Amino acid sequence: MSTKITIIIDNPADADAFEGAYPSLVALARQLPKLQRLESAKVWPKEDGTATPAHRTLDLYFDSYDDASAAVAVPEGGAFFGQLVGTGVSFTGLFSDIELD
Repeated sequence: MSTKITIIIDNPADADAFEGAYPSLVALARQLPKLQRLESAKVWPKEDGTATPAHRTLDLYFDSYDDASAAVAVPEGGAFFGQLVGTGVSFTGLFSDIELD
């Protein structure tokens, strides 16, 4: 069964600085072995001006849980997560089986 890793990135203290660093983060994610597809999204702001629950999501698709698990354990995964942690922005990572209707 296909697996995806969803990274939910919290709101950064300095959104402009984070956005400036984000393209290189995505470039590192694209280097993960056996990555099938990458989907990046920016969360829409709330209409009433209150903070959104997250700033961005990044979905990384793999053919299997084993491929996804292996991808985060190799140097490319270390580089990606190291840069993500280095942004100083909190995040949540989720591994999910992809279910189709």
